[in-house]
Amino acid sequence: MDEAVLRKVGIEPGPCPEMKAWCAFVEKLKSAHEEVSIALVGKYVELQDAYKSIDESLLQSCTYNDKKLHLTSIQSEHITEENVAELLSGFDGVLIAPGFGQRGVEGKLVALKYTREKGIPTLGICLGMQCMAIEFARNVLGLTDANTAEIAPASKNRVIDIMEQQKTVTDLGGSMRLGAYTCRLKPGSKISEAYGKTMISERHRHRYEFNGEYREAFENNGFHCVGENPETNLVEALELESHPWYIGVQYHPEYNSTVVNPSPIFMGFIRAAVAYRNTK
Repeated sequence: MDEAVLRKVGIEPGPCPEMKAWCAFVEKLKSAHEEVSIALVGKYVELQDAYKSIDESLLQSCTYNDKKLHLTSIQSEHITEENVAELLSGFDGVLIAPGFGQRGVEGKLVALKYTREKGIPTLGICLGMQCMAIEFARNVLGLTDANTAEIAPASKNRVIDIMEQQKTVTDLGGSMRLGAYTCRLKPGSKISEAYGKTMISERHRHRYEFNGEYREAFENNGFHCVGENPETNLVEALELESHPWYIGVQYHPEYNSTVVNPSPIFMGFIRAAVAYRNTK
């Protein structure tokens, strides 16, 4: 069909593309039998393609770990203290999805408290990382009004706040931090082990940041700032000690994941989920 179309428009067919890597991926995908069960907690789950990049990143990482992905999307608005165990206890790993706005945030916080306390491997992306910080501040540091300035600008404990240099920008799109930025990872951390190096570049799409005023309190209580921008010292990654895998990243690793080069942090998350499954 492709050659027929080219002939019709008078274009000579070019050389055939190299397909070895794609074919190898497809074979691994077909040969995987053991399942790993992942819950994706977000507020746009009714839209089939809302988290398409994350879905594909999970599939790629499962395939390269010789596992078959069993993915369940859970509406964060539906999660409560009363039903969280029923909803999440059966999963090998939980991913807290990115997003904007207040809707569904409290459900994400309930989910995070559960996975943090139960030792379930958890990955938070963008708002997911921010929710990790809020939940930790409320339930570990005792800052019961901890929140993000996006939702509660009057809160006395805005552990997530807008960057100082962005406070005078009124256009929402213009104030966002967009594109690829360098991130320095802490040597010996789980996240640096996943990447296999301490300097990485990942893509961003957000406006609010971890508030550095709370960094010492987080560090002293075991939630470590393991990734930061080397120029601004903005926190890009949080990692909880004494937990199999509880990591949040401000950036979007799914944007760089492909069938040839799956995202290292997704790969690490799936490995942790498999290890957790094997302990059950």
